[in-house]
Amino acid sequence: MEKAYKAALFDLDGVVFDTEPQYSVFWGGECRRYHPEEPGLEHKIKGQTLVQIFDKHFSGELEKEREAITSRLYEYESHMDYRYIEGFEQLIASLRERGVKTAVVTSSNNAKMEAVYRSHPEFRGLFDAILTSEDFSESKPSPDCYLTAARRFGLQPDDCIVFEDSFNGLRSGRAAGMTVVGLSTTNSAEEVAPLSDLVISDYVDFNI
Repeated sequence: MEKAYKAALFDLDGVVFDTEPQYSVFWGGECRRYHPEEPGLEHKIKGQTLVQIFDKHFSGELEKEREAITSRLYEYESHMDYRYIEGFEQLIASLRERGVKTAVVTSSNNAKMEAVYRSHPEFRGLFDAILTSEDFSESKPSPDCYLTAARRFGLQPDDCIVFEDSFNGLRSGRAAGMTVVGLSTTNSAEEVAPLSDLVISDYVDFNI
Protein backbone atom coordinates (compact mmCIF):
# COMPACT_ATOMS: atom_id res chain seq x y z
CA MET A 1 0.00 0.00 0.00
CA GLU A 2 2.61 2.53 -1.21
CA LYS A 3 0.53 5.68 -0.84
CA ALA A 4 0.61 8.79 1.35
CA TYR A 5 -2.90 8.82 2.81
CA LYS A 6 -4.15 12.10 4.20
CA ALA A 7 -6.94 10.73 6.37
CA ALA A 8 -7.64 7.52 8.29
CA LEU A 9 -11.33 6.83 8.91
CA PHE A 10 -12.32 4.31 11.58
CA ASP A 11 -15.56 2.54 12.32
CA LEU A 12 -16.09 2.17 16.07
CA ASP A 13 -17.20 -1.27 17.27
CA GLY A 14 -14.83 -4.05 16.26
CA VAL A 15 -12.40 -1.47 14.84
CA VAL A 16 -11.52 0.94 17.64
CA PHE A 17 -13.06 -1.06 20.48
CA ASP A 18 -13.28 -4.82 20.96
CA THR A 19 -17.00 -4.64 21.71
CA GLU A 20 -18.56 -7.01 19.18
CA PRO A 21 -18.49 -10.07 21.50
CA GLN A 22 -20.42 -8.01 24.07
CA TYR A 23 -23.05 -7.06 21.51
CA SER A 24 -23.40 -10.73 20.60
CA VAL A 25 -24.26 -11.41 24.25
CA PHE A 26 -26.88 -8.65 24.33
CA TRP A 27 -28.51 -9.50 21.02
CA GLY A 28 -28.29 -13.20 21.79
CA GLY A 29 -30.60 -12.61 24.75
CA GLU A 30 -32.99 -10.45 22.76
CA CYS A 31 -33.11 -12.84 19.80
CA ARG A 32 -33.78 -15.85 22.02
CA ARG A 33 -36.59 -13.91 23.66
CA TYR A 34 -38.29 -12.76 20.46
CA HIS A 35 -37.00 -15.14 17.78
CA PRO A 36 -36.43 -18.55 19.38
CA GLU A 37 -37.19 -20.05 15.95
CA GLU A 38 -33.95 -18.53 14.58
CA PRO A 39 -31.04 -19.74 16.71
CA GLY A 40 -27.85 -17.79 16.04
CA LEU A 41 -29.69 -14.74 14.69
CA GLU A 42 -27.43 -12.47 16.76
CA HIS A 43 -24.52 -13.47 14.52
CA LYS A 44 -26.41 -12.72 11.32
CA ILE A 45 -27.22 -9.14 12.36
CA LYS A 46 -23.64 -8.17 13.19
CA GLY A 47 -22.68 -4.81 11.75
CA GLN A 48 -26.27 -3.70 11.15
CA THR A 49 -27.66 -0.49 12.60
CA LEU A 50 -30.45 -0.57 15.16
CA VAL A 51 -32.86 0.77 12.53
CA GLN A 52 -31.89 -2.00 10.13
CA ILE A 53 -32.30 -4.66 12.82
CA PHE A 54 -35.69 -3.31 13.83
CA ASP A 55 -36.94 -2.98 10.23
CA LYS A 56 -36.02 -6.54 9.35
CA HIS A 57 -36.59 -8.47 12.56
CA PHE A 58 -38.84 -6.41 14.84
CA SER A 59 -41.71 -5.23 12.66
CA GLY A 60 -45.38 -6.12 12.71
CA GLU A 61 -46.45 -7.44 16.10
CA LEU A 62 -42.94 -6.95 17.48
CA GLU A 63 -42.86 -3.25 16.64
CA LYS A 64 -44.36 -2.48 20.04
CA GLU A 65 -41.30 -4.05 21.69
CA ARG A 66 -38.80 -1.67 20.08
CA GLU A 67 -38.90 0.93 22.85
CA ALA A 68 -38.19 -1.64 25.55
CA ILE A 69 -35.36 -3.21 23.51
CA THR A 70 -33.81 0.20 22.89
CA SER A 71 -33.98 1.04 26.58
CA ARG A 72 -32.26 -2.23 27.50
CA LEU A 73 -29.62 -1.65 24.81
CA TYR A 74 -28.77 1.85 26.07
CA GLU A 75 -28.52 0.56 29.62
CA TYR A 76 -26.26 -2.28 28.45
CA GLU A 77 -24.03 0.07 26.46
CA SER A 78 -23.60 2.36 29.45
CA HIS A 79 -21.85 -0.47 31.31
CA MET A 80 -19.92 -2.11 28.48
CA ASP A 81 -16.17 -2.61 28.59
CA TYR A 82 -14.74 -0.30 25.93
CA ARG A 83 -11.33 -1.89 25.43
CA TYR A 84 -9.18 -0.67 22.55
CA ILE A 85 -8.23 -3.14 19.83
CA GLU A 86 -4.64 -4.16 20.45
CA GLY A 87 -2.19 -1.69 18.93
CA PHE A 88 -4.81 0.96 18.20
CA GLU A 89 -3.49 3.60 20.59
CA GLN A 90 0.00 3.33 19.13
CA LEU A 91 -1.32 3.57 15.57
CA ILE A 92 -3.46 6.62 16.23
CA ALA A 93 -0.56 8.40 17.95
CA SER A 94 1.67 7.66 14.96
CA LEU A 95 -0.92 9.00 12.53
CA ARG A 96 -1.39 12.22 14.47
CA GLU A 97 2.37 12.75 14.67
CA ARG A 98 2.61 12.47 10.89
CA GLY A 99 -0.22 14.89 10.26
CA VAL A 100 -2.69 12.31 8.98
CA LYS A 101 -6.26 13.38 9.75
CA THR A 102 -8.22 10.89 11.86
CA ALA A 103 -11.95 10.38 12.23
CA VAL A 104 -14.45 7.98 13.73
CA VAL A 105 -17.28 7.26 11.29
CA THR A 106 -19.90 5.25 13.13
CA SER A 107 -23.58 4.40 12.94
CA SER A 108 -23.68 4.75 16.73
CA ASN A 109 -25.70 7.68 18.03
CA ASN A 110 -24.77 10.44 20.46
CA ALA A 111 -26.21 8.56 23.45
CA LYS A 112 -23.84 5.66 22.79
CA MET A 113 -20.93 8.05 22.34
CA GLU A 114 -21.58 9.63 25.72
CA ALA A 115 -20.98 6.20 27.26
CA VAL A 116 -17.71 6.00 25.33
CA TYR A 117 -16.62 9.44 26.54
CA ARG A 118 -17.35 8.50 30.15
CA SER A 119 -15.25 5.37 29.79
CA HIS A 120 -12.45 7.13 27.88
CA PRO A 121 -12.19 10.87 28.67
CA GLU A 122 -9.24 11.07 26.27
CA PHE A 123 -11.26 9.74 23.33
CA ARG A 124 -12.25 13.03 21.69
CA GLY A 125 -8.62 14.14 21.62
CA LEU A 126 -7.60 11.14 19.51
CA PHE A 127 -9.57 12.29 16.47
CA ASP A 128 -9.94 15.36 14.30
CA ALA A 129 -13.62 14.52 13.76
CA ILE A 130 -16.22 12.17 15.20
CA LEU A 131 -19.16 11.47 12.90
CA THR A 132 -22.19 9.62 14.27
CA SER A 133 -25.53 8.57 12.85
CA GLU A 134 -26.79 12.12 13.34
CA ASP A 135 -24.22 13.43 10.83
CA PHE A 136 -25.30 11.57 7.68
CA SER A 137 -28.58 10.67 6.05
CA GLU A 138 -27.88 7.14 4.83
CA SER A 139 -26.51 4.22 6.83
CA LYS A 140 -23.82 1.79 5.72
CA PRO A 141 -23.52 0.11 3.20
CA SER A 142 -24.24 3.48 1.59
CA PRO A 143 -20.98 5.40 1.06
CA ASP A 144 -22.62 8.57 2.39
CA CYS A 145 -20.92 8.48 5.80
CA TYR A 146 -17.38 8.09 4.45
CA LEU A 147 -17.91 10.64 1.68
CA THR A 148 -19.18 13.05 4.34
CA ALA A 149 -15.99 12.47 6.34
CA ALA A 150 -13.81 13.15 3.29
CA ARG A 151 -15.69 16.40 2.63
CA ARG A 152 -15.25 17.39 6.27
CA PHE A 153 -11.50 17.33 5.68
CA GLY A 154 -11.67 18.79 2.18
CA LEU A 155 -10.19 15.59 0.72
CA GLN A 156 -10.88 13.28 -2.20
CA PRO A 157 -11.92 9.66 -1.58
CA ASP A 158 -8.59 8.28 -2.76
CA ASP A 159 -6.84 10.38 -0.09
CA CYS A 160 -8.58 8.28 2.58
CA ILE A 161 -8.09 4.86 4.08
CA VAL A 162 -11.00 3.15 5.84
CA PHE A 163 -10.84 0.64 8.70
CA GLU A 164 -13.92 -1.59 8.98
CA ASP A 165 -15.00 -4.97 10.31
CA SER A 166 -18.63 -5.50 9.23
CA PHE A 167 -19.75 -6.43 5.75
CA ASN A 168 -21.94 -3.32 5.49
CA GLY A 169 -19.06 -1.13 6.62
CA LEU A 170 -16.61 -2.71 4.20
CA ARG A 171 -19.06 -2.23 1.35
CA SER A 172 -19.54 1.39 2.42
CA GLY A 173 -15.82 2.14 2.29
CA ARG A 174 -15.44 0.40 -1.04
CA ALA A 175 -18.44 2.20 -2.54
CA ALA A 176 -16.88 5.48 -1.41
CA GLY A 177 -13.84 4.69 -3.56
CA MET A 178 -11.46 4.50 -0.62
CA THR A 179 -8.76 2.01 0.32
CA VAL A 180 -10.34 -0.47 2.74
CA VAL A 181 -8.57 -2.32 5.55
CA GLY A 182 -10.72 -5.12 6.95
CA LEU A 183 -10.36 -6.23 10.55
CA SER A 184 -11.11 -9.87 11.26
CA THR A 185 -12.47 -9.05 14.72
CA THR A 186 -16.12 -9.73 13.93
CA ASN A 187 -15.99 -11.97 10.86
CA SER A 188 -13.29 -14.34 9.69
CA ALA A 189 -10.37 -13.13 7.57
CA GLU A 190 -11.63 -15.32 4.72
CA GLU A 191 -15.07 -13.66 4.83
CA VAL A 192 -13.66 -10.14 5.08
CA ALA A 193 -11.01 -10.51 2.37
CA PRO A 194 -13.21 -10.16 -0.76
CA LEU A 195 -14.36 -6.72 0.41
CA SER A 196 -10.94 -5.51 1.60
CA ASP A 197 -7.67 -4.34 0.12
CA LEU A 198 -5.87 -5.69 3.19
CA VAL A 199 -6.99 -7.80 6.16
CA ILE A 200 -5.52 -7.51 9.66
CA SER A 201 -6.47 -9.05 13.00
CA ASP A 202 -5.31 -6.04 15.06
CA TYR A 203 -2.97 -3.04 14.76
CA VAL A 204 0.14 -4.60 16.24
CA ASP A 205 2.99 -4.13 13.74
CA PHE A 206 0.60 -2.41 11.29
CA ASN A 207 1.97 0.72 9.62
CA ILE A 208 -0.13 2.80 7.27
